Amino acid sequence: MLKKLLSVSGFTLASRVTGFVRDALLAWTLGAGLLSDAFFVAFLFPNYFRAIFGEGTLNPAFLPRYAALRAKGETERAAKFADGVFAWQMAAQIALLVLAIIFMPQIMRFLAPGFADNPAQFAMTVDLARVTFPYLILTLVAVQLSAMLNSIDRFWAGAAWSNLLNLSMIATLLVWQWFPNAAYAAAWGVLAGGILQLVFILWAGAKEGLWLRLSWPRWTPEIKEFFVAFGAVTIGAASVVIAPLLDTILASYLATGSRTALYYADRINQLPLGVLGIALGTVLLPAMSTLLAKNDRAGSDAAQNRAAAMSLLLTLPFMFAFLLIPDTIMRAVFAHGAFDAGAAQLAALALAAYGIGLPALALVRIVASTFYARGETVTPMRATLIALASNIALKFLLVWHFEMGVAGLALGTALGAWVNVGLLTWFGRSRALLAIETLFVRALPPALLAAVVAGGGAWLGARLGETLLPGAYADEAGLLVALIVAGLGYGVTIALFRRRLPLGRFSQ
Repeated sequence: MLKKLLSVSGFTLASRVTGFVRDALLAWTLGAGLLSDAFFVAFLFPNYFRAIFGEGTLNPAFLPRYAALRAKGETERAAKFADGVFAWQMAAQIALLVLAIIFMPQIMRFLAPGFADNPAQFAMTVDLARVTFPYLILTLVAVQLSAMLNSIDRFWAGAAWSNLLNLSMIATLLVWQWFPNAAYAAAWGVLAGGILQLVFILWAGAKEGLWLRLSWPRWTPEIKEFFVAFGAVTIGAASVVIAPLLDTILASYLATGSRTALYYADRINQLPLGVLGIALGTVLLPAMSTLLAKNDRAGSDAAQNRAAAMSLLLTLPFMFAFLLIPDTIMRAVFAHGAFDAGAAQLAALALAAYGIGLPALALVRIVASTFYARGETVTPMRATLIALASNIALKFLLVWHFEMGVAGLALGTALGAWVNVGLLTWFGRSRALLAIETLFVRALPPALLAAVVAGGGAWLGARLGETLLPGAYADEAGLLVALIVAGLGYGVTIALFRRRLPLGRFSQ
């Protein structure tokens, strides 16, 4: 598993690096105001639907069934099943695309009602959303082919294709003067990136003999079983759509730049989550599905416990860093060009709040695999709906009663994720499906200690760096020294306690 994790994490890290360059360019050219708020609403809109039809729902409903068929040697039946799912997926996406293009003004009035007070901003948001929304249908082909590649342990392509969106947006932002403004340049970069991603994943699939053939949708027993599971997962994934949608609606009533602050804070939060946390879930689900199909419960439990331990080991240090030096991070990374120190401070508040839920967001996919690997999607749905209700209640309480603004929106998300993990763990344990083994328990104390050392090192390093190089580059120096001191402290702690950690041959 560690080798597969490194493969996924390596390409995902490259994606985060190119994503960082993209976001730095966005901050530089769009700043934190009307242009950026309009673009991010338009950019996030297709991603709401990707949360419904994409990795979070397609993989749990599709991948275990597809992987089980291939594990049993029924490759032709697996291919027909994949084509059948693809046919229904495309039929739904074409209908959705047509409706969205036609009714985009009405959709934007619902999605960002506060923008209606500024007709020029509202009209631009509608235009941008019409450019970005076709990205959805392009990327969903890549999502399904990536799942098929993952089922045969070809993880690199699924982790690599997201780079193309970032590179495309970087290219259009560098020549934004060719467009009406930088927001239009970014939007057209999104669409071009979707086309590049589609071409790449088709090539990667063909290289492994995997294709998706478009046909007329047909209702078969396998498709019926898929839709039952998909329906439950979609309802269960409601928080992935509704919570960010609520963030957008509420943020449109807050100070200008609030939606932008949430976006940049979430991007930093997603760096360790995507590179480490989600990568573990990506590798774990097909592994557990295959092992359970072979009736190897012990192997499945061991893989899950290793993944959970690694998840905490890799995400807890970032949680402490986001809590202790969020202002240094946001100023050093984004406070350039049109993105000023005030915008960075607002984003720092959101980053600290998001950081509280970072380990939980990584653990959710790992604990949920208990059920998804068995083709059971109803229990995760129940847990997520309860967590969603908690998430929404907390957002209203924190934003309107305690007047926490963007920090309240982010903290509601973080606490909702912990509710989800707690419920999934309780359901799994009560049904004897989730085993918490000695491997996981032994790894907890050194993982927590390493995280505390890393967090303390980050705080000390930030203060030291700012003292060594005061002035215009104090934040950059602070962040650099923080990374060095935190990394050294973390590395030494891991080395001292390596025998208690699931590091494969590195534990010796």
